[in-house]
Amino acid sequence: MDAPKHLKHKPIISVNNYNNIDGIYAKNTDAKALSIGIAQYDASDISAKVWRYDEANKKWSRQSEELPLHRVLDLSILTIASLIKDSELNFSVSALRETCDNLDDVKKIQKYYNDNKTEIKARISELERLIAEFRKTENKNYSKI
Repeated sequence: MDAPKHLKHKPIISVNNYNNIDGIYAKNTDAKALSIGIAQYDASDISAKVWRYDEANKKWSRQSEELPLHRVLDLSILTIASLIKDSELNFSVSALRETCDNLDDVKKIQKYYNDNKTEIKARISELERLIAEFRKTENKNYSKI
């Protein structure tokens, strides 16, 4: 399913048919598309959006989430930090200064990773590849703006 173009968040770049590649939820998810676009509440902001579709009511769900890009990146940083967290120690491993709310439950994050390692490692590798490419092209691409 394509990201809708008629709603308040205006997609600029989309991942259509995301439901087919939604990790362990592929083919069984209401997340139908992802987009980076004009934020619905502030046209001067760029945001990321997960588009959820309510099959029962045949409409886009109000549970679709929109986040400013810096928060998407912060969630990525927090995800990686949680994967390398030592469950015996409660200290921050990232610049976000994350704290551990329950050291015992850190093992649940590690178990989730181990149970879904193939999907998660593939995405981390793709993120590493894109960050390296971004670093190579950043000055060239953004100096033109």
